[in-house]
Amino acid sequence: MKSLRWAGLLAATLGLTHAAEIPTYLTPAQGGADYLAQGEYKNDWGGSQVIALGNGDFRMVTYPGGLPGAGWKLDSKTETPGKRDGDKIVFTGENSYRAELAGGKITITTASGGPFRMEKTERNSPTIGAPPPPGAVVLFNGKNADGWEGGHMDDRGLLAAGCKSRQIFTNFTAHVEFLLPFKPLGRGQDRGNSGVYLQDRYEVQVLDSFGLKGENNECGGLYTLAKPAVNMCFPPLAWQTYDIDFTAARYDAAGAKTANARLTVRHNGVLIHENLELKSNTPGNGRKEDATGGPFFLQGHGNPVYYRNIWAMPR
Repeated sequence: MKSLRWAGLLAATLGLTHAAEIPTYLTPAQGGADYLAQGEYKNDWGGSQVIALGNGDFRMVTYPGGLPGAGWKLDSKTETPGKRDGDKIVFTGENSYRAELAGGKITITTASGGPFRMEKTERNSPTIGAPPPPGAVVLFNGKNADGWEGGHMDDRGLLAAGCKSRQIFTNFTAHVEFLLPFKPLGRGQDRGNSGVYLQDRYEVQVLDSFGLKGENNECGGLYTLAKPAVNMCFPPLAWQTYDIDFTAARYDAAGAKTANARLTVRHNGVLIHENLELKSNTPGNGRKEDATGGPFFLQGHGNPVYYRNIWAMPR
């Protein structure tokens, strides 16, 4: 665990880390032109997400009706590869499809017409900055990391991944805000990996899954147990939120489980799990289930993932 905390400290100090020779950026300025091009775009027809893949490569995912969680009906989408060409990025697909991204706008032409234009947009979670209600336990507010075993704050007053709350919880409502790094050359689980463990048993995955499918090992997934209803991951370096309602598993006097744990999760304000039944703990890393409560664990994987504004309301 010490090495993971050190990785976060090193990244915060240098602003750029080369874990396994993969550059990791902590600010938009460090991310450069590729980071500025990455993001969400929309028009009256629908929306697109542009993902930077490093070395001038990009992928564009286009959604009819609107962006995920904002109009898209989960029925169809189109993925198109792109490549930087000077000051613009060019995407080419089937049936004479061509899109050029420049100056914060995507211009699209197809065999059936055009040009059609999409403009860049920036979404924010409606629960960013949500204050703790009366009676809530404030686990982190940027003042210190005393409430966390292995807790470390960077010079921005953010809590680095790789720590465990000293207080334990059984049934609760919780709010967590997190920030993912920009790793354009990272792939899969090496793209800003962390996780919010409830009771140190059930992992709500934290990962840069912007523009991906939305699987159980991607952002918002219950690791290996359930995928989110929709992939609501924002681009890296944008603050994101989890709002969680958790009901613990129940046991009888003999220690036999009589009811599975359940949870509801909203990712960036959008419902991604509703009263989901958890038939087991997260395999591998999660503590075994029993009648006791447990702490929050912000998993570290050597990636500079940061947290703020964490509170829980016991029920």
